[in-house]
Amino acid sequence: MKRATYGDTLRACFIAYGSEAIVNNLLPLFFVIFRNQFGISYSMIAQLILANFATQFFVDIVAAKYVDKIGHRISMVFSHICLASGLILLAVLPNVLANAYVGMLIAVMTYSVGSAIAEVLVSPIVELLPSEAKTARMSLLHSFYSWGQVVTILASSLAIGLIGAHYWYLLPMVWALVPIYNIYNFARVPLVPPIPEGRKMSTRGLFRSRLFLISLVLMLCAGATEMVMSQWTSLFAEVGLGVSKVVGDLLGPCLFALFMGIGRTWFGTFGEKLNLSKSLALCTALALACMVTVVLAPIPMVSLLACALTGIGVSIMWPGMFSLSAQLHPRGGTMMFAALALAGDVGCAVGPWVVGRVSDLSRQSGAVLDLGARLGLGSEQAVLRFGLLVAVIFPLLMLAGIASLRRRALAPEYGVVPAISLDM
Repeated sequence: MKRATYGDTLRACFIAYGSEAIVNNLLPLFFVIFRNQFGISYSMIAQLILANFATQFFVDIVAAKYVDKIGHRISMVFSHICLASGLILLAVLPNVLANAYVGMLIAVMTYSVGSAIAEVLVSPIVELLPSEAKTARMSLLHSFYSWGQVVTILASSLAIGLIGAHYWYLLPMVWALVPIYNIYNFARVPLVPPIPEGRKMSTRGLFRSRLFLISLVLMLCAGATEMVMSQWTSLFAEVGLGVSKVVGDLLGPCLFALFMGIGRTWFGTFGEKLNLSKSLALCTALALACMVTVVLAPIPMVSLLACALTGIGVSIMWPGMFSLSAQLHPRGGTMMFAALALAGDVGCAVGPWVVGRVSDLSRQSGAVLDLGARLGLGSEQAVLRFGLLVAVIFPLLMLAGIASLRRRALAPEYGVVPAISLDM
């Protein structure tokens, strides 16, 4: 048998992110099916989403403390066992338990454990691998989540159309083969040992760093900006264009993910030749401009195109902040990546909630509805656009944070910074 190399390790990490994309994007495609077949309500669907986020949040905290002690190999193998088991349980339990919803909850919480551990560990594993192009490689790594999202939505939608919604349970069984294959990969690929305890930056020291605290805020904004557009584009397509859900999914989150994958792949190919902080600022500005266009464009198709192009704007936010934080805190270790992932997950939960909450509240505002009518928009379009308008606070805060990070990073007390090229 051929001896595994660091190239095999990198490919295993790519597949790990693809596996995360499968578990995070497959379930929403079944919401209508579950509602029709099992009679679950919208509130129960919302609780499934909450269970996913809550489980990942808790596991992120626990994993940050213990994965280095347990070992990266054992942790990643266990992660993929949970990912595969959760998908298999999703296919089996709703059909065999008296309460199908309980089966869904068990499945979601099982694969959420695996997803959280992978999110905490994959980035530091890749960061530790020897390379002269760490920033570009980090972006390429995260592009596999986007490509996984595109493939999951396209292949699953096509399969449901071919075999029928009644046989939905076959899809999780097939998708489970991906993390099962990666169990074998992580059992054999070489891994670079984590930074020893004596050399790692202490948790207290990390959280006392103003640069790191700013980075956490930027990660929250990055997660919020990405999820706002990812979660709301499907509904935006259905409401604004009057298309079916399948077409809405393809024109909305699938097209968004496609552009995000293109952006991350391009930066992963050419990123080492570019200035990281300047690229972050330019992409954030693009995301801001697209979000404003979504809100103000009078033609729904133009707004939808702007939704999709936001994918390019947000493409390097998450991986870029991982790389920038690693440069600023080279001894941050797994705890640093776990805290960043945790902040990003909080943003993923907060961003879409803000849009939904503001949209609901704006229904009571005659001014919003009147303005929408003047622009030729229906009431649903008007309130949804107003909710998205409020969400531009996230890319605005990110632009301000990048500027603040640059000013503080160039301060004399941060002697490490000249090596990271923050020139704007």
